[in-house]
Amino acid sequence: MNYSFVKDFSEIGACDVYIGAVNSGAKSKKACKFAGELLAAADEKRFSGKEGQLLSVNLVKDGKLITCIFAGLGENTSCKSVETAFASAVKEAKKQKPGTIGVFVDPDFADKCVEAVLLADDGFNTHKSEKAEEISYTFYGVDQEQVKEGIVLGEAVRNTRRLVNEPSNVMTPAQLATEALLAGADSGFDVRIYNLEEIKNLGMKAFLEVARGSDREPKVIAMSYMGDPESREILGLVGKGLCYDSGGYSLKPSTGMETMHTDMGGAGAVIGAISAIAKMKLKINVTAVVAACENILSAHAYHPGDIISSMAGKTIEINNTDAEGRVTLADAVTFAIREQKATRIIDVATLTGAAITALGNEITAVVSDSDELWENAQKAAVPACEKVWRLPVDEVLGKALDSKTADMRNSSGRAAGTICGGMFIQKFTEGLPWLHLDIAGTSYTEGNAVCSFGATGVGVRLLYHVAKNCEK
Repeated sequence: MNYSFVKDFSEIGACDVYIGAVNSGAKSKKACKFAGELLAAADEKRFSGKEGQLLSVNLVKDGKLITCIFAGLGENTSCKSVETAFASAVKEAKKQKPGTIGVFVDPDFADKCVEAVLLADDGFNTHKSEKAEEISYTFYGVDQEQVKEGIVLGEAVRNTRRLVNEPSNVMTPAQLATEALLAGADSGFDVRIYNLEEIKNLGMKAFLEVARGSDREPKVIAMSYMGDPESREILGLVGKGLCYDSGGYSLKPSTGMETMHTDMGGAGAVIGAISAIAKMKLKINVTAVVAACENILSAHAYHPGDIISSMAGKTIEINNTDAEGRVTLADAVTFAIREQKATRIIDVATLTGAAITALGNEITAVVSDSDELWENAQKAAVPACEKVWRLPVDEVLGKALDSKTADMRNSSGRAAGTICGGMFIQKFTEGLPWLHLDIAGTSYTEGNAVCSFGATGVGVRLLYHVAKNCEK
């Protein structure tokens, strides 16, 4: 994607299509005279600036057909209404098959305008023989430094989407590790990759039980950004890294496997988040950990009924091999605490179908034992344009994880599945403040306001803004 910035707009003609957004009742109050005159001439019945409205006008300038598209923001402009408006305008503009699009940036939400455009003009066509021609964007009214955060977050989400969308024959644990190394070199954070022997030496027995069904070697990816070396506080981000999940012996139906290459959406989110945190040079210490592997049915795979150990020394009765994500996260969280010295933990995972049943595909489920982390996440969700909802940590419900033969079992069954899935991970947090994001419903879409299909990149912006809120 190509884009440039022009501080002052002179006149139309340089681009094939122009887009912008406007509040209802304030149609003439635009940064450039041209847009104000055009909008003032529009009949209120055709376009009033109401949220969700689009106005498309064709003009001829020096013999060239030019389309101007404006989206309504409604009465009260918010981060979400700006994102939706500019994303809608981009989608409408692309119908004209333009080579160039000019964007009139809302000066009050400049970062969000740029971010929205970057997210809306994004699709996964890597493996198509014929690709659509790339569009060049010119952003009017700002210079590049003014919207650095919007650019950084937009690019971070786009990269996360790419990682998650890649099929499992491409995005193997080894390739995911390589991608983390490339991200670290580009953004300015440290990366260390642990191989099989090193993982064994660390005692990550639970993770290795899940991984042993696959011939592809597991990797532990440890990323570090120390933006506040004088502080001992380290925010630990732990992402589920199942590069493919067949369910193992608790085998999924074939229709349930088609998108299981996206089961590493949590890994993608933490890689994207730490990339943005490092590029923006936030004054905070962050570690991001991914235990990357595949859950495959084979003669070597673990079985329902097995009792396994973990890095923490706790034993787990396996009563469902398709509840594998939490088993890998148990060791990944322990690793983040003991090896990376994290003092607070946020884990991100496509963990339970129960989260989709409860909250659908637009709201991320949260389970947390820390009011402080929850309040931070609530606050961060606003500029991140992500919705979150807290579910209770309930000790009575948690008893469903009790085992007669081990310290715990890995699945509680159908009842309170999202809560119990989170509470399983809590057992490995060693009493540190902890927040769990279940992105099973929000990490993938068949199409929404800012994503045409596939991986949404959910969690990247939320985690970034959580970290930003922690800055001293």
